[in-house]
Amino acid sequence: MKRCASVTTTLLLGLAFSSAAMAVTTEDAIKYRKSVMAAQQWHMLAMGAMVKGDTPYDKADFERRAESVAHLNKMFMEGFTVAGADKGESRAKPEVWATMEKFKGGAEKLGVESAKLVQAAQSGDMKAIKTQYGDVQGVCKGCHDSFQRKER
Repeated sequence: MKRCASVTTTLLLGLAFSSAAMAVTTEDAIKYRKSVMAAQQWHMLAMGAMVKGDTPYDKADFERRAESVAHLNKMFMEGFTVAGADKGESRAKPEVWATMEKFKGGAEKLGVESAKLVQAAQSGDMKAIKTQYGDVQGVCKGCHDSFQRKER
């Protein structure tokens, strides 16, 4: 019985310390969301170059990048939901938090449109790819216009 209590105590202490080590600061949240969005932009720019014909179209690369954008979209909201995430050095407008449901709606729309881009990429149909890429880009622009300051 003492051994069981000792193991339980050790496990609980370990959990408590690991939770404390995982405490996220405002700065961490801002760095995280900036990083996720920078990665999304990285992939969007590379796909855009292919769509425009500035770089050769590579079906496998385009598909991988579309999948990355779709996956990253599932991640970035975390950086906006941390307590204090509305403070600190950021281009996010106060409207993000004042109209969080609208902001989340934009993220959900981006999720839907980026999933469609993955499907278009898998098809290899350049007309469908160009159309859907434009739709994803439009969702990004709409959100940035509404929720991002142009300058700090």
